[in-house]
Amino acid sequence: MINPVWLRSFCTLVEIGHFTRTAERLHMTQSGVSQHVRKLEDHLDRALLVRHGKQFTLTDAGERLYNDARVIVESLSNLEQRVGEDPAYEGLVRVMSPGSLGLKLYPHLLELQQQYPGLVIDYRFAPNSDVEASIAGFGVDFGFMTSPSSLPEVSCRPVAKEALLLVTPADVVDPDWKQLLALGFIDHPDGAHHTSLLLGANYPEFEHSYLFEKKGFSNQISLILEPVSMGLGFTVLPAYAVEAFEKKHLVRTHRLSHPVSETLYLGVHRHKTLPGRVKTVIAESRKWL
Repeated sequence: MINPVWLRSFCTLVEIGHFTRTAERLHMTQSGVSQHVRKLEDHLDRALLVRHGKQFTLTDAGERLYNDARVIVESLSNLEQRVGEDPAYEGLVRVMSPGSLGLKLYPHLLELQQQYPGLVIDYRFAPNSDVEASIAGFGVDFGFMTSPSSLPEVSCRPVAKEALLLVTPADVVDPDWKQLLALGFIDHPDGAHHTSLLLGANYPEFEHSYLFEKKGFSNQISLILEPVSMGLGFTVLPAYAVEAFEKKHLVRTHRLSHPVSETLYLGVHRHKTLPGRVKTVIAESRKWL
């Protein structure tokens, strides 16, 4: 393989046309430039220059080499520049979070992408276990979770809190225990956990979500409140999921006497340096949260 340093010296010499000025440009000695040209000629077994005292002309082989080599030298120079760059508003950023948080964040991140078209947002909705596994496996750049990760590769820190809300049909004003039993429960993947946290802190009778008749289930965060809006039952959801529901006039949220919030954790890979674009999206996300 041809040494790219020799190529750079040769191309610079051809463009400047003078050994001494080429040496000054490259911060070399004149003999160093001549040595690089000789090494190229030895490597290719072809004469590249015809010397006329202090002047020179290119042989046919020298012209062919220069025409191809200048593209390579320019590409290598650009490569060095690109590798050294760390743009704050360009490139792909992969994010993962539970659905309720995604409903809050994703529209804002799309607005950020509109403002900086060089950014590309890849946002996935997933439960905590999938989020931490993706961070550990370098599948995403960062993620948000509602519990700290148990994986050693994932570094977590609390960044915000998200209120849990009891949500009923709109005609339910002040639900007591009997009303909740009569309504029945609209379940979702985190339903038992959220219900345990909120109702356990506010209703002495609560033991487990199994006490309620199950009136429905959805794993689509944007659809969980549909059956509630139709009077088919109640549920417990994070505030962001309730805020995103378009038919809020058909449901009623109840902030109980003992409020309960989930802590939101930012997770990143413990051994990965975050590029500028990822730091930008993290900073904007924390601002919106």
